[in-house]
Amino acid sequence: MSTPSSLSLSLPFAMAKYASSPRWLLQSLIFTILSTVRAQLPGTWELLVPNAGVASMHTAVTRFNTVVLLDRTNIGPSRKMLTKGHCRIDSNDVVLKKDCFAHSVVLDLQTNQIRPLMILTDTWCSSGQFLPDGTLVQTGGDLDGFKKIRKFEPCEPGEFCDWVELKDVELANGRWYATNQILPDGRVIIVGGRGTNTVEYYPPRKNKNGAIELKFLADVEDNQMDNLYPYVHLLPNGHLFIFANNKAVMYDHEGNRVIRDYPALSGGPRNYPSAGSSVMLALEGDFSTAVIVICGGAQYGAFIERSTDTPAHGSCGRIVATDPKPGWEMEDMPYGRIMGDMVMLPTGDTLIINGAQAGTQGFEMASNPCLYPVLYRPDQPVGLRFMTLNPGTVPRMYHSTANLLPDGRVLIAGSNPHYFYKFGAEFPTELRLETFSPEYLSPDRANVRPVIEGIPETVRYGEAFDVFVSVSLTVVGIIEVNFGNAPFATHSFSQGQRLVKLNVTPSVPDSGRYRIKCKAPPNGAVAPPGYYMVFAVNQGVPSVARWVHLVA
Repeated sequence: MSTPSSLSLSLPFAMAKYASSPRWLLQSLIFTILSTVRAQLPGTWELLVPNAGVASMHTAVTRFNTVVLLDRTNIGPSRKMLTKGHCRIDSNDVVLKKDCFAHSVVLDLQTNQIRPLMILTDTWCSSGQFLPDGTLVQTGGDLDGFKKIRKFEPCEPGEFCDWVELKDVELANGRWYATNQILPDGRVIIVGGRGTNTVEYYPPRKNKNGAIELKFLADVEDNQMDNLYPYVHLLPNGHLFIFANNKAVMYDHEGNRVIRDYPALSGGPRNYPSAGSSVMLALEGDFSTAVIVICGGAQYGAFIERSTDTPAHGSCGRIVATDPKPGWEMEDMPYGRIMGDMVMLPTGDTLIINGAQAGTQGFEMASNPCLYPVLYRPDQPVGLRFMTLNPGTVPRMYHSTANLLPDGRVLIAGSNPHYFYKFGAEFPTELRLETFSPEYLSPDRANVRPVIEGIPETVRYGEAFDVFVSVSLTVVGIIEVNFGNAPFATHSFSQGQRLVKLNVTPSVPDSGRYRIKCKAPPNGAVAPPGYYMVFAVNQGVPSVARWVHLVA
């Protein structure tokens, strides 16, 4: 029997062999081969919403099992109207002086219904993060949004909530292509931006108002930038790992000093506009070790030359950021990829999805969509970590997103490689919402999928607590209890993304259920305060998550 990889390789040979055949026969052959490949590769796709009304450039999942989708305001007509009587008036908007179209919506995951939201200032290439109380804070953008701070306080699907633009506070520096990261004390640090080589905080720190220079960002900027949307990860020692272009530092945000320079990562630039993606692997054990993985990217010069066919890099670098003498371990993905999203799954594996195999970030600057997701299994040895998954059919290029949902699926949204909405192009503006279900959700694993029957709504740092689960088949081995936060996904990076595997005892039968004794994360450096999706994971199969509020 042919393997999926051999079937994939057979496609060009089959095309060559039957090149002189009628077009319908060739198309039928291609369809047959691809269908066979899809049938043998793990994972399934589902069209969730045929028309979301907006192409989501930024996406975030809330604790009420709703999803906020956000585009930019000055993009002209979307395909979703605002509520009657609610129009944005902007005399400086070159397209619509009176704009009655929604540029943000909220999706109810229970009903798949879309409700329009009203955003007033430009959110193009902005940044965001959830605060400890579950409020989404959203910062910067272009034009009138350059220094703006906005909030979205999520609500139950049947209630009304909308964007609020703060009037009493603004950013000290305008931020366009910045990155946000929640800190151990619950504040958010906002890092970088185009022409902005500083950091600042929200809420502002006492006696430390304003922006603070971070010279590292200026040092790594090149003539096509490559230091935008830096990859920022909060390490369990409380410091920040900040990566831009091909270099990284450990940054003490309390003392405003760089305390470590990491070796350069080979393979060219990795950040916007040459973006690959990055994750910090799950924290576990004594939580002292943090491992960072960075994958993909465009070749240097592709952005300057506006080259759409320059092959993307397929290399990944992996580094133990907390090691006294860290170094990059290199390996290759099955495909070169730019603009891929790296999503931490409840199991600790990483899904790499979306993007293209050639070109660079920017409007109409990429080609050859990468339809095949890849699963990165960090516990496997080098050479065996990547698994190719069932391909999608919808190109997800520039300005697309991927977010983990509480039921274990991954929401795929957006893709608009054009300055305005354009539906007749080779890679059109994409309004469809899809979900990808990893193999752990396949029907043959349903009998080992746990159901969380009881869990506290709030836990404190270091607190011992019990989780009660039910499972169809007898439990064999440890059931994990893992805390996954809800990041802000944009431009191939999920800002603030984090997975923490709790220390647990073996489950024991308890009145027809299983009881698992757990201990909450020890402090805010391991898991910043806020709402987490808590998954029980049995034999690699996660439950539907329950939202838990982690507090000091």
